[in-house]
Amino acid sequence: MLFNPEIEQLPLPQLRELQNARLKQQVAYAYARVPFYKQKLDAAGVHPSTFKGLVDLPKLGFTRKTDFRDNYPFGLFAVPETEVARLHCSSGTTGKATVVGYTAADLEIFAEVVARSLAAAGCRPGMKLQNAYGYGLFTGGLGIHYGAEKLGLTVIPVSGGGTERQLQLLQDFRPEILCATPSYAQLLAEELQRRGIAREAIHLQYAALGAEPWTETIRQQVETGLGVQATNIYGLSEIMGPGISQEDVNERGTGSYIWEDHFYPEVVDKDTGEPVAEGELGVLVFTTLTKQAMPILRYWTNDITNIYYDKSGSRTHVKMGPIRGRSDDMLIIRGVNFFHTQVEDVLSGLEHISPYYQVVASRRGSLDEVEVNVEVSQALMRELGLHTVTEAAIADHECLKILQHSFAQKLKDSIGLSMRVTLLGFGELPRSEGGKLTRVKDLRNLA
Repeated sequence: MLFNPEIEQLPLPQLRELQNARLKQQVAYAYARVPFYKQKLDAAGVHPSTFKGLVDLPKLGFTRKTDFRDNYPFGLFAVPETEVARLHCSSGTTGKATVVGYTAADLEIFAEVVARSLAAAGCRPGMKLQNAYGYGLFTGGLGIHYGAEKLGLTVIPVSGGGTERQLQLLQDFRPEILCATPSYAQLLAEELQRRGIAREAIHLQYAALGAEPWTETIRQQVETGLGVQATNIYGLSEIMGPGISQEDVNERGTGSYIWEDHFYPEVVDKDTGEPVAEGELGVLVFTTLTKQAMPILRYWTNDITNIYYDKSGSRTHVKMGPIRGRSDDMLIIRGVNFFHTQVEDVLSGLEHISPYYQVVASRRGSLDEVEVNVEVSQALMRELGLHTVTEAAIADHECLKILQHSFAQKLKDSIGLSMRVTLLGFGELPRSEGGKLTRVKDLRNLA
């Protein structure tokens, strides 16, 4: 379903005109109201009176995560604090939290793009949505909540975690829609099976999953385990929150539509910052086109992806591919660029291994090493009569030796790196409890 057909199917020449006009306004607005941007544009020799729009966009340089921290808490705001209707911030795992603000008009746009996204995900007015994103300072919970209400959905604001309660509400309230991180949706699917709860006991039809990278392997497991059609919803707090882009439920696997009337995307080379050709991988960069409280120009997201136009798609807006990883999370192992999502791609073709994994990078002397910890599937554990997997158990069971060797070989063939594979018992790796799941541990700088 198209929430706003006039905009979502706006012919590309008209969309470019709209973007160009809005970009000029946004640059002039930021220059006049945000000292950080006035100084930045002055240093670049750019003035709003001579700024030509999209063609001049690369002249502006980039806004980085450090700029948010350097201007903490409200230095990037373009309006007085009395005009800020809501504040959110990131978890701030390193250094100061990233603070973002919204005017009432910003919140209307926030709700509109989320409603647009949920409609693309298959949601219809009158359906019930169980919101398992965290409420509070994180943008996910409230962002989804108000967008769902704007679409005409009934919201069940359960928030993140509390798996027992989540499963009970899925059975009692029978929502058609689940919003959660992909790893938490995985956990719910696993718990349904472990507890012997039949899929027919719940009424889910759709799942809008986001806040962390995920792959077709995870989609397959979630769709099978929960009986849903699962789509990707993408966002980041610095630009707005969830609802910056969204997969169409009938075009799953072909990319997510970016709502270009509000967020102008670029993909640039991670080393040079120069734009790459359509379809090529690089760092995703966003410029807000309509933000009042905190206009952001060319934000370097660190997310690695590509963008392209799908002429057979249902909308005219550009699509973005899946997030392959983050430029700051990319591991360089013995000269090879490596993202943890590549492990998931290999897992998808293997039986007897659960979809959970953890990548550990370490250094022995001057040599980088990678260990991939994976779990033996619950079914194989039962068949072998094992409660855990030890070296002795692997020595006693030829099938475990073959499994370990075949996975290591597939990793090498696919990625080009030799990695040590460690088999664990089912359930030994961390599970998501509603938040983002850490898949990578880089111990090389801790020695």
